[in-house]
Amino acid sequence: MRSIVMLAAAVALAAGCKDKAESVSGRGAESTGEVEIQGAGATFPYPLYSKWIAEYQKLDPQVRINYQSIGSGGGIRQIIERTVDFGASDAPMTEAELGKAPAKLLHIPMTLGAVAITYNLPGVTDRLQLSPEIVAGIFLGELKTWNAPPIVAMNPQAKLPASAITVVHRSDGSGTTAVFTEYLSRVSAAWKGKVGAGKSVKFPLGLGAKGNEGVAGQVKTTPGTIGYVELAYAKQTGLAYAALRNRAGAVVAPTLENVAAAAASEVASMPADLRLSIVDAPGKSAYPISAFTYILIYEDQMDTRKGKAIARFLWWATHDGQRLGPSLDYAPLPAQVLPKVEAGLRRLQSKAKPLLSS
Repeated sequence: MRSIVMLAAAVALAAGCKDKAESVSGRGAESTGEVEIQGAGATFPYPLYSKWIAEYQKLDPQVRINYQSIGSGGGIRQIIERTVDFGASDAPMTEAELGKAPAKLLHIPMTLGAVAITYNLPGVTDRLQLSPEIVAGIFLGELKTWNAPPIVAMNPQAKLPASAITVVHRSDGSGTTAVFTEYLSRVSAAWKGKVGAGKSVKFPLGLGAKGNEGVAGQVKTTPGTIGYVELAYAKQTGLAYAALRNRAGAVVAPTLENVAAAAASEVASMPADLRLSIVDAPGKSAYPISAFTYILIYEDQMDTRKGKAIARFLWWATHDGQRLGPSLDYAPLPAQVLPKVEAGLRRLQSKAKPLLSS
């Protein structure tokens, strides 16, 4: 119940900020002139970012935003190299990555999503229930068939086949992979020791596919497969996805309410730089593979006109744009996070002048 209330509060707060958001988004503000903005990175939020960009262009037709869904690793690389105006990543940048940037980069949380465990099992109609040990065992190659005893024990009503399990994983540098492997490293000492966490890891077995789109497509077309994708991709492609046993021992599905519950249990500890993991969060309702996804942007913008356009778009997206998230299976930013996001956006400057008015 608490998670539902917080979700509603976030939506209400986003709606209540509509006038304020519009005042900096281009409607009712001085024109920035025609400007083209280039962004690249995470595939995790791509469905929502695409919607935001389309809707924002209706508000300010002079601002044209192009976002390339190339994976978080690519987004981080390109923002470090300054070949894009903003990057995007589900996994916060590491200290080593931040050290490669030529100037100070900010992390702006944009929305919340879930990494769903998807599978293709014809004839199995009940949603599979999986424990952390089962998920780690499958991706380590220790559980080789769908009727392995631990899987059957958690799913006694399902008619699980004796066929082999085929793992599908990301082949590109991926924030979704970083979130998923962080989860496995937290719940499985064997995974942590043998594989570890990161945007690119050496999976012990399986088929590689590029992007959330690629993994979803591979699972969709290949019976007996299991993979991991952002929830929106699973739902939009009609894939089955599992419920997971969380740290509190409850078995929960990746719903907006359960993603919001994971965030609610951790946001009090969000640091000043806004880099926060909500993987394996405590709480009975918390979905264990939940994550913020971030826009990466230089605090000091070299091009003032472009910087203002980006700042206004980000303000709109983190306020009025939040109402578009639930229909695409993304949870709005928690109400407690919005003041921190606003403070981050107000740090954006060009030539020592703020890009957003107070």
